[in-house]
Amino acid sequence: MASYIRQRPASWFRTVATMLVLWGLLGCLVFYAHATLSLPRGSEPSFWNWEYYQAVPRWFLVDYAIGVGASLLGSLAMLRRSRKANILYVVSLAAVIVQFGYLFATGGLSGPVQAFVIPAFILGVAIFQIWLAGMATRRGWLR
Repeated sequence: MASYIRQRPASWFRTVATMLVLWGLLGCLVFYAHATLSLPRGSEPSFWNWEYYQAVPRWFLVDYAIGVGASLLGSLAMLRRSRKANILYVVSLAAVIVQFGYLFATGGLSGPVQAFVIPAFILGVAIFQIWLAGMATRRGWLR
């Protein structure tokens, strides 16, 4: 069917888009916790090594903000049925690749869960977002 004809999305689309908005909000919350980490909280065992945290360059935080911000904005755009979700999700994926590429290259991730499962899941969600936005655009759900 022609892409210029507006189609009504499937019933599950709004639910998935809402879940992706919640995922984006969770990412923003984790970013806020990371960006505002202070010495008293940094010394707790559940957080990163304080010395390593202090050594993370500023561009890393900017990249992190771009990644979670673009993901949240892309999800909101998808919820509003806007094609802008496509480009925002691509920007988010690029930021995720840069972020985890840096962490793997510098050895900033340690432990079995942190080293593979969490980054792989985040990367998988970013790829799923791009796929979903592309499918929704092809079906005429995004305008």
